[in-house]
Amino acid sequence: MKTSSMTTALIVGAALFAGPALADPLKIVLTVHGATSNQFWQPVKKGFEDACSKIQADCQMLFTSTNGSIEQQAANMEAGLAGNPDALITTIADNRAFDKIISDARAKGVIVIATNADDTEPGGNERQAYIGQGLPQAGYALAKYMTTQFPKDGPVTVLVGINDPSANWSTQRASGILKGLEEWKAANPDRSITIDKLDSGGDNATAADRVGAYLNAHPETTAYLETGSQDVAVAHVLKDRSIAPGKVLLGGFDVESDVLQEMKAGYIQAHVDQQPYMQGFMPVMEVYLAKTVGLAPADIDTGLGLLLPSQADAVTDMAAKGLR
Repeated sequence: MKTSSMTTALIVGAALFAGPALADPLKIVLTVHGATSNQFWQPVKKGFEDACSKIQADCQMLFTSTNGSIEQQAANMEAGLAGNPDALITTIADNRAFDKIISDARAKGVIVIATNADDTEPGGNERQAYIGQGLPQAGYALAKYMTTQFPKDGPVTVLVGINDPSANWSTQRASGILKGLEEWKAANPDRSITIDKLDSGGDNATAADRVGAYLNAHPETTAYLETGSQDVAVAHVLKDRSIAPGKVLLGGFDVESDVLQEMKAGYIQAHVDQQPYMQGFMPVMEVYLAKTVGLAPADIDTGLGLLLPSQADAVTDMAAKGLR
């Protein structure tokens, strides 16, 4: 993680013992662009609740009813701020939609920390810190690993699925994936290499239909890499078509139970873990430190660790406990 050893020690210390006392419980609101039906957000929720319990804060997490709805998230932010919290923790999946809300919150003295997704423009809004994955770097790491799995000779066709072309997190991951693939293409000038892009959609049914149609037109496809975890749906398409595991290499993001199942079955070759539990836990600790010790909120990189099939069994237990 890109934090100083002192910052890390203070955060860990706050998590392990009571620390300075507060006259009244902190009031903290967390808003996200995801719905409760999206399995990804459950470790974020658990991390948030665990941290709030440790510092005995009054906490509320607000989901959207429609997964990815920026409008609903903005309404949730307004509703949460109406209760005069000490801090707002929020995902920033859009570069414009939340700027005024965040500016108004800061003007009232509310601590604002971005988690999971951030404005792509430096200084684009007044949030004080970002706690989450380095998204372009994560996409690049996925592409660099997956290229090591490509055939050593012959033509290669790679499809890159951009799960939500309007969302910061998706476009940033895609930029890293494409950079890694283009570097590999440039390093292999004597080979026939095709790199295509597709709006693959933000749900399993849409991804299955769109990627399935691409595979119909391009049966020679070597690999499908995407910015989310809907490659699980693509694995199901391959199974339904009796295509053997590994014939089309698959890679994506996040560690969920269905991802682990398809890894064990041999259909998914790699996923990037952004450690969502930390994205819920660490912002609360930073609010606590800001209020008790006067430390300014700081950026924390929650990682871009690659999860491979050989690790799936070890991670399954942690996922079942809501930690991964």
